[in-house]
Amino acid sequence: MNTSTALRFVGPLFLGVTSLILVGCNKAPEKIVTPAPANVAVAEISDNDLTTKVKTTLLLDPALKGFDIVVVAKKGDVRLSGVVDTQSQIEQARSLVRGIDGVHTLHDELTVKK
Repeated sequence: MNTSTALRFVGPLFLGVTSLILVGCNKAPEKIVTPAPANVAVAEISDNDLTTKVKTTLLLDPALKGFDIVVVAKKGDVRLSGVVDTQSQIEQARSLVRGIDGVHTLHDELTVKK
């Protein structure tokens, strides 16, 4: 095979391979589809269970266990009422209740004994 015949054969072959490479490189990246993370549904807690959870938490706290704090829960809304000795006890009760799973809103009607 002489040089001109080889160039006629190799030239188009080279152009074809180069074209394939360039087309492959310019190809838009494939989108990787990953399933969306499952939304973790927060289980609704019953009003009775939430009331019990809040009362137990308050009774187990050393600063609050001796007080009669009334707890009413309805659809995640918790209402506290009663009388305590100090403002810091009210703040402690608020802090504890806000940390309980299932509590969406806290209505504080606690008062300090005069």
